[in-house]
Amino acid sequence: RLVLKFGGTSVGSIEKIQKVANIIKKRHEEGNEIIVIVSAMFGATNDLIKKSNSISKNFDSKELDVLLSSGEQVSSSLLSGAVIDLGIKARSWMGWQIPILTNNNYTSSQILKIETSNILKFISEGGIPIIAGFQGISLEDRITTLGRGGSDLSAVTVAKFFETDSCEIYTDVEGILTTDPAIHKKAKKINKISYEEMLEMASLGAKVMQPISVQDSMTHDVPVHVRSAFSEKAGTIITSQSEIDYTKVVTGIAYSKNDAKVTLVGVVDKPGIAAAIFEPFGKNNINIDMVIQTAASDGKKTDVTFTVKREDLLKTLKLFEKNKQYLNYQKIIHDDKVSKVSIIGAGMVANPGVVYRMFSALGTEQINIL
Repeated sequence: RLVLKFGGTSVGSIEKIQKVANIIKKRHEEGNEIIVIVSAMFGATNDLIKKSNSISKNFDSKELDVLLSSGEQVSSSLLSGAVIDLGIKARSWMGWQIPILTNNNYTSSQILKIETSNILKFISEGGIPIIAGFQGISLEDRITTLGRGGSDLSAVTVAKFFETDSCEIYTDVEGILTTDPAIHKKAKKINKISYEEMLEMASLGAKVMQPISVQDSMTHDVPVHVRSAFSEKAGTIITSQSEIDYTKVVTGIAYSKNDAKVTLVGVVDKPGIAAAIFEPFGKNNINIDMVIQTAASDGKKTDVTFTVKREDLLKTLKLFEKNKQYLNYQKIIHDDKVSKVSIIGAGMVANPGVVYRMFSALGTEQINIL
């Protein structure tokens, strides 16, 4: 029993959808039970976001989920039609039809439970379910979405609930690469990577998989195979750390160009102040990344620096303005043109000198480190 997940670039045109239908047919004819998860066609979600922004910059989150989930409805229907056209029984399933139950965190929901009986019955009748990824239904009976890249999470969670033998993520690249090939032409395919390394790469900017989906596959030990929808090459296996080669020091290099740095200057240095600074962020769904607190030279005042995503900067500054009377800081400095480069590799644990080599490389190119 396999989960096959096809990303937006894999179903980006009618021609590509027909190619994907042939992949599904081939895997089905090999004797596998197939469950398909599909993303919206490439660019469809961004187009829907633009439409919502043209109505309101503060578009209602529950209605936004109804709008954004429609992209996967289109692609699941088209792909089902293409599979049926090849003479195989198939049908599309929306999250609410299965149902995929989520909590009420609209636009970034977590899956609580997937009802398996309807899908299993359909599979037992020789059918291939084509499930719209990225979506579910809340405890309030409203459509929810799982956050950008959420189709990966749909795939991994379906693999868990249906106890599949493997979860295959089909994309437009031949697997996980050592870095972004658009930035560096010498990027190489990684044959095997640990869940931990993949989680680091995903959370630090690599776009191939959503971090929470990697975390879910690691927690439930779901083997994930990332491969190209357009070639027969083997792809990359994401697996447990016990199977990883530690002689390879650095597995990959990730980067993000969408960061903002915020510094609170002159914060009172006392127990509990860091908790007070960051409490409002959790309540407002703002993710804090790197945090640095300088030592207070006078024992009284300190500076706290952290990074957030660039789109969260304005919200961050407003939160501090609102809570200024409780936080007692002197001023805020911010910079929205910050990039982060990360080297990742399980082998670094046993190999000293890696940080020196990284900083030397940056120094040679006259790149200053913040």
